Amino acid sequence: MQKFIFEMRSIGFFFLVISFLIITALVYAEITEQFDISVITYFQSISGNSTLDTSMWAITEIGGIIPIMVFCFVMFVWRRTRRMGLVMLLAVIIATVASGYFKDYIVERPRPDLEYIGTELPLEIEHDTSVLGGKGSFPSGHAARASVIAFVLGLALSERFPRGWLLLWIFPISVGLSRIYVLQHYPMDVIGGILFGMIIATILASRLSISKDASKT
Repeated sequence: MQKFIFEMRSIGFFFLVISFLIITALVYAEITEQFDISVITYFQSISGNSTLDTSMWAITEIGGIIPIMVFCFVMFVWRRTRRMGLVMLLAVIIATVASGYFKDYIVERPRPDLEYIGTELPLEIEHDTSVLGGKGSFPSGHAARASVIAFVLGLALSERFPRGWLLLWIFPISVGLSRIYVLQHYPMDVIGGILFGMIIATILASRLSISKDASKT
C-alpha cells in the first residue's frame, strides 16, 4: 500500500482512533451540548436564501446511501478501478451499518429538534435512519460515507498527486456542513462521522491493497 498519512499501524491512525473515542465520550457525556446547540441554531437562523438552501439540500442528498452506493458500484464494475471500488463499497456498507449501531445502541443521542424554516425544497430531507430503524444522531452516516470516498480516492491518488488529493476533502466537509444546515445533525456528529469513516476506510484499505488500481490510473 502506498505511503499515506493514516496508514494502519501509523501514529496518525492511532491519534485518529483516540480522537474519535474522545469525541464519542464528550458527546455521550453531553459536554459538547451547548456548543452543538448554539452552532445549529445559528445555521437555522441563516436559512432562507433559495440558492443556498437548495444547494445544501442537493449536497446532503448526494451524501445519501443510494448515490454513494451507485458511485461505488460504478467504480467496482470498471476494470481499471475494480479494487478501489471494492474497498469503497465494503467501507461504505460497514461505515453505514456501524454508524447506525453507534447512533442507536451506544451513544443514543437524539437528533436536533429544530424546525427547518428555509426555502421549500424539491423533496423531503433525507434522515438516513433506515439502516437499523433508529433515529440516533452520532456519528453522521452521511459524513462517514463521504469521508470513505475522499479517503479511498485520496489513498489511490496520493502518489501521483502528492497535494491534489487534499482537494477531495472538500466533499466530506461540504456534506457535513449540509447536514448541519438542514438541521439533521449537530457539528460533533459530523466531525465524529468523518473520523469514523476514515477509520473504517483505513482498516479496509490496509487489508485490500488498492495500489494495483492506483498504478493504472
